[in-house]
Amino acid sequence: MAKSSNVMARVEPEIKEQAEGILAQLGLPVSVVINSLYRQIIMRKGLPFSMTVPAGIPTRDTMSDADFDAMMSRGLTQAKQGNSVPLEAAMADLLRGE
Repeated sequence: MAKSSNVMARVEPEIKEQAEGILAQLGLPVSVVINSLYRQIIMRKGLPFSMTVPAGIPTRDTMSDADFDAMMSRGLTQAKQGNSVPLEAAMADLLRGE
């Protein structure tokens, strides 16, 4: 057996718990999944999935400082007023392109 090396990563607790629950149902240890991901990165010379920003969603790089400050101010006002959406619902909207 080849020598092994440790990988350390910070992951949000909820994300880790959900992913590990699915992996347990599949009977896959996290180490096997990480090893498989690393092998795919080597084979493809890149990530084995697309990492893109959906069209039409502004990013910090495309915004002026004034636009960014205005957006953050609106978000703060909405949060203070309790006018918010759970993260899961917001992500679902983004994935649907809304």
